[in-house]
Amino acid sequence: MTDHALQGLDGPVLHDEVIAARAPWRHRINAGQSLRIVDLEGNQAVDFLLYAAGDDSERYSAQDTIAAQANIFLRRGTPLLSNEGRTMMTITGTAVDYHDTIGGACSCESNTLRYGHHTKAQHACVDNFLDANLRDGRGKRDIVPNINFFMNVPVEADGALGIVDGISAPGLTVDLRAEMDVIVVVSNCPQINNPCNGFNPTPVRMIVTA
Repeated sequence: MTDHALQGLDGPVLHDEVIAARAPWRHRINAGQSLRIVDLEGNQAVDFLLYAAGDDSERYSAQDTIAAQANIFLRRGTPLLSNEGRTMMTITGTAVDYHDTIGGACSCESNTLRYGHHTKAQHACVDNFLDANLRDGRGKRDIVPNINFFMNVPVEADGALGIVDGISAPGLTVDLRAEMDVIVVVSNCPQINNPCNGFNPTPVRMIVTA
């Protein structure tokens, strides 16, 4: 049976893993290697951070990335810049039109503020980022504004923004090439109070190739 998720990939597969719904993931990807993220069931937000493997004080910068391309949306060809202004990874392909980098990561505190105190105990992306980062000695202050792959955050003419139904579908992908040695940290978003996951978090697949 043909594995459609592997179609179009160059080089041998070095790592192939399914991240369970609501779970964190951490992996080192070296310069020249590529990462494919597969939205297995569709409409699943994938919160994403990058740290330089050699010195993790250098990490993904939403501000620098947005300023360099003069656009808030991430598309094919977008370089993901660090706080040192260097390209960490490049989006080399995407099956959806754009991805978000302003919506941020859900937390217990933001859930409480937005959806009510009864949500405070619910698992959140910040918890996943903390879990993955602690393996490398990073803490809460090392969590910076993140990318939300497959999440739809439209911005109106008056500056208002919202989180609405995703623009993905089962089997759609985004591809990234590492331009330096990086640590990728992911939260497979557990949010159930807004449409970013269709109110039903599902697994995603991470494929690393040489």
